[in-house]
Amino acid sequence: MLPSNLDLIHMILNAGLVVQLVLLTLLFFSVSSWAIMIMKYRYLRRALEESARFSDFFWKSTDLTEAFNRAKQLAGSPVARVFRVGYVELRQLRQQGGGADGQRRPGNRFAHGGDNVRRALRRAINSEVARMSQMVPFLATTGNTTPFIGLFGTVWGIMNSFHGIGLRGSASLAVVAPGISEALVATAAGLAAAIPAVIAYNYFTQKIRLIETELYNFASDFQNIVERDILGREEAGR
Repeated sequence: MLPSNLDLIHMILNAGLVVQLVLLTLLFFSVSSWAIMIMKYRYLRRALEESARFSDFFWKSTDLTEAFNRAKQLAGSPVARVFRVGYVELRQLRQQGGGADGQRRPGNRFAHGGDNVRRALRRAINSEVARMSQMVPFLATTGNTTPFIGLFGTVWGIMNSFHGIGLRGSASLAVVAPGISEALVATAAGLAAAIPAVIAYNYFTQKIRLIETELYNFASDFQNIVERDILGREEAGR
């Protein structure tokens, strides 16, 4: 008697063309999902670790330039990248006037400086969320579609079983079993592709929301620092 794994391979190799195509499709979804899961897990783990390191450094630092140099070293941190965008906007605000004609207008500069930094931070956050969410919807697609693809293989296998009964005029187990086996293999393959994808999708969605909340909190704190301690102090000194 063949081992169960060899029975399964023999069953797949001797399945009908449609069922083999279904299994090949499910294999594509499964391999792609696992590749995304591995890459996204490493990406988000690095993002969380480096963001925590940068946040600790930022709140201990008293010099934004020093924090900016540190942010450039932590390339995997979304918080650091958002800070870099805000810092560059702040630096341009200090170097340029606020007038549309290029004239230096201090009042207009400080009135709109906070809005400029706020918009830059918002754009940076949206960009980071989009970056983190890349390929994650594919996991949801896998979780939603592969059970139905497997179900299609199941229905096709049962149709073959009934077709065999009609041709042979017999409803014996030997006639029915091959088609039912193909159907069960397709169903199992669909669930095997869908379950890890759904679990990973929920996990990554939760992590992305956590990082997004951290980004908004950091942007709000940084904006307060800019408006109160930097722009406000510069405006008072003019």
